[in-house]
Amino acid sequence: MPEPARSPFQYAILRVVPRVERGECFNAGVVLHCRPRRFLAARVALDETRLRALAPDADAAAVDAHLQSLARIAAGDPGAGPIASLDASERFHWLVSPSSTIVQPSDVHTGLSEDPATTLDHLFETLVD
Repeated sequence: MPEPARSPFQYAILRVVPRVERGECFNAGVVLHCRPRRFLAARVALDETRLRALAPDADAAAVDAHLQSLARIAAGDPGAGPIASLDASERFHWLVSPSSTIVQPSDVHTGLSEDPATTLDHLFETLVD
């Protein structure tokens, strides 16, 4: 049976919140899950200039490592720890769970896509780059 032309997907924006008490943030990634296409991936990029503007004393290397670890978990990288070994749906829900760390997910949004990888690229370019 052929796949439908468009499949439903869910995504969340990954935001850097260097000082939770101030509530200032900027977008640093997108995680997208399309269950019917068995797709889960995240694209991340830390804008160090924005980070320095909001928190000059922030450890950019640590924030970038946190972002990279989330992308590795989304990819199911065996070296990314036990969460990465969960199935894609469980990993997605773990990645988008509310968090009070320096990297926080937005609310989950939905859409339809013919090609989830292309949609992820588009969302990343539109919301992060």
